[in-house]
Amino acid sequence: MVGYLHQASISSKVEREFHSSLNFMTTINSKMCSLKLFEGKKDRYEGITVDSILEPCDESAFPQTLKESIAKWRDAGARGLWFKVALADSAWVPHLAKSGFRFHHAQASYVMMVCWLPENEVCNIPQYASTTIGVGAIVMNDKRQILVVSEKYRMYTFPHWKLPGGYVEQGEEIVNAAEREVLEETSVRAKFKQMVCFRHGHNFQFGCSDMYFIVALTPEPGQDVLKKCDREIDAVEWMNIDDYLNHPHVHSTNRFFVRKFLEYEATGISLTYHEDTHPIHKKPYLIYSLDLGSHAKEEIVSDKPSQNSNL
Repeated sequence: MVGYLHQASISSKVEREFHSSLNFMTTINSKMCSLKLFEGKKDRYEGITVDSILEPCDESAFPQTLKESIAKWRDAGARGLWFKVALADSAWVPHLAKSGFRFHHAQASYVMMVCWLPENEVCNIPQYASTTIGVGAIVMNDKRQILVVSEKYRMYTFPHWKLPGGYVEQGEEIVNAAEREVLEETSVRAKFKQMVCFRHGHNFQFGCSDMYFIVALTPEPGQDVLKKCDREIDAVEWMNIDDYLNHPHVHSTNRFFVRKFLEYEATGISLTYHEDTHPIHKKPYLIYSLDLGSHAKEEIVSDKPSQNSNL
């Protein structure tokens, strides 16, 4: 009797374990069957972009979802795979890295990772933008004084006098950035007059290339009183233009900028802009071009041979 009960107990235990395993497999199969793969947004280069905000996925299901989604896209002939991972979904990042994705770029709220699928094609995914844009402003008043500042956190041990300016913010036009920086640093309200020139260099901040645009602005009336930005600026003043060009604490490049501005002023040449829209992307932009001025235009017309000339 005891043996029978023991045997029955073992049989019952085996049966319970069997049903438990069966239920576990059924649950797994159910999850696999209901696994929702990533769709993403297709671009014109046969690439796919997945946004973690638009297509959320639990971390526990992410590895398998990613694996099967990649297989699906590979079969469909996709080329570049892009994953825009929001900060809240940063747990995805290690799984993407293990699956062949690399970092492309990052912003404060997300990181973009990319993977190139074709094995018989050279990866032609462009690197992220690697150039920063800065702006400096030449603001000259009716007294032929220019607005100059000395930075609080300067590179020199002496008070170096420079043009007001700073970095262009995302989505901001260069001309608007110049007006904003002048207002922020000196409290002077000034409007765009012309573009003067620009400088291009490499291996600047964060190892990026750097473009620095010089813009001439005209101050609005009644801007004699200056108020510096205490957070960034140590001193600000209206300085006679000749004094600035001969000041020992002015960088030679800044002297060049101002001399070029005076040169344009004397000849009537200016670099201005007009607004236009991209024919395909339908996005507005500014086109900068030379305006030779009436005096220069008259000289060009007078130099042209007449229609009756024998030349």
